[in-house]
Amino acid sequence: MERKRYAAAFVAATTAAVGLAQPATAAPAAAAATGDAAVANQYIVKFKDGADRGDVLRRLGTRFGARLSDARELGTGARVIRADRRTAGLLQALAASDKVEYAEPDVMLQALAVPNDPEYPAQWHYSEPAGINGPAAWDVAKGSGAVVAVIDTGRTAHPDLDANTVAGYDFISNATNARDGNGRDSDPQDEGDWNATAGECGAGSQPTDSSWHGTHVAGTVAAVSDNGVGVAGVAPQATVQHVRVLGKCGGSLSDIADAVVWAAGGRVPGVPANATPARVINMSLGGSGRCTRAYQSAINTAVRRGTTVVVAAGNSNADASGFNPANCANVVSVSALNREGNRAFYSNFGPSVDIAAPGGEVRRATDAPGTRTTPENGVLSTINAGATTPGAPAYTTYMGTSMAAPHVAGVAALLLSRTPGLTPAQVEAAVKDNARPIPGTCAEGCGAGLVDAAATVQ
Repeated sequence: MERKRYAAAFVAATTAAVGLAQPATAAPAAAAATGDAAVANQYIVKFKDGADRGDVLRRLGTRFGARLSDARELGTGARVIRADRRTAGLLQALAASDKVEYAEPDVMLQALAVPNDPEYPAQWHYSEPAGINGPAAWDVAKGSGAVVAVIDTGRTAHPDLDANTVAGYDFISNATNARDGNGRDSDPQDEGDWNATAGECGAGSQPTDSSWHGTHVAGTVAAVSDNGVGVAGVAPQATVQHVRVLGKCGGSLSDIADAVVWAAGGRVPGVPANATPARVINMSLGGSGRCTRAYQSAINTAVRRGTTVVVAAGNSNADASGFNPANCANVVSVSALNREGNRAFYSNFGPSVDIAAPGGEVRRATDAPGTRTTPENGVLSTINAGATTPGAPAYTTYMGTSMAAPHVAGVAALLLSRTPGLTPAQVEAAVKDNARPIPGTCAEGCGAGLVDAAATVQ
C-alpha cells in the first residue's frame, strides 16, 4: 500500500506488521548522576596500593571528630567507608589524601522505569544506542500537566491515546478537503486523506490510502504507558491536542497559520478560544521554499505566548534551508536518524537543523517507495487500520522526519512538566545543550546531536 506524498506533510509510509526487537537495557550511567540521593555518611574509597587504611581513617576521624569504619571491600578493590555522624568536608579530605586514589559518595539508585506495554520492546527508538534515552528520563518526569498540540491530519479513536487527549479543533476551511461536510468546526476527527484517482491532487499525484499521520505522530508524543496495551509515548502523562489542518490533498498555509496561533492560546476570528493552550506544538509537515511572512508571524505569535514550536526538517535529502517551516526562525527543526544512528537517507540536513532524533528506515534508499524491507527498523506508534475512512485502532512503523519531530516534542513536554516556567528559548537551549553525539554519521550537519531525554530533564 503506497501512501500519499502531501504538498504539506512529510509522510513515509509502511504497510506490513511490525516485527519485535529485543528490549535494550538502558545504560546504568544515566541513573548514576551526581544528583542521585546519597547514602547518609557512606563513601566509596579506593586506597592506593600499600596505603595504611587504618592510619588514614584514624587521622581523618580525629580531625573531623567522627568515628570512621571500614565496612567492606568491593569487587573493584575499593572500600565502603562509614562515618558515625554527618561530617561536612570529610569526602573532600578523603579525596585529597595522598594515600587515596579516589573517593566518592555512595548513592541510592532506582530501577529505571520500563513500561509494561506489550509492544514497547519493539520501540528501539527509546532505549537503544540511537534512541533518546527515555527510560532514565521517565524516573524523573513523564509529562504530567504538559499539553502538546499535534497540528496534523487530526485524531482517530485509539485505546493508547484517548485517555491522553484534550479538546482540539478542525481548521480545514475547505469542506471538500475536510470530507466532513462543513468547514471549520470543533471536531478534529481525521476523516481520511486518501486519493481515489490519479491527478486528483495535482499533476503527478497517484491514488493512495489514508495515512492516519496525526494518530501516528500523537502516539510517539504521548501514548499511554503501563496500561498493558500497545506502545508507550515519549511523554506518557502529557496530553495531546489534535489540531486538524491536513485533509484531502494536504492543507493550506492560511489554515495552518491560524492553527498555530490558536494552539498557543491566541485569538483567531470566528473560532472559540482554546481552553487548554499548548506549551508545545509539533508540526510534522512542510513544503519547499522560503518561510513566508504569514508562517513566521504565526510562529512568532506562538513563541511570544510561551509555546515551543517543533518542526520536521523534511524528507528530501537536501539542505533544510530550502524547506518551510524548517527554515523559519524560532522553531526547533529536527532531522532523522536511522536505527544505527546515521542520518536517514531521506532526511534533510544543514545549518537550519537544530537537533536529531530517531526517524527510522523501513527501506533502503535504492528501494522503490512503499517497499518494506526492514519494518522493525521504523518508528512504531499508533495508527488506524482503515484504508480510506476510519476503521479499527492498530499499530505500525513509519519512517520520516515526521517521526523524529514528535520525539523532541515529547522531550520538551517532559522538561516543561518538571520546570513549567521555562521559555521556548530555554526549552530549545536545554534540548540542544544536553544532546549527545550522534552514534553514526551526519557529515552534512544534523544540529547539536541526538536528543537525550534523560540528560535534558535531569
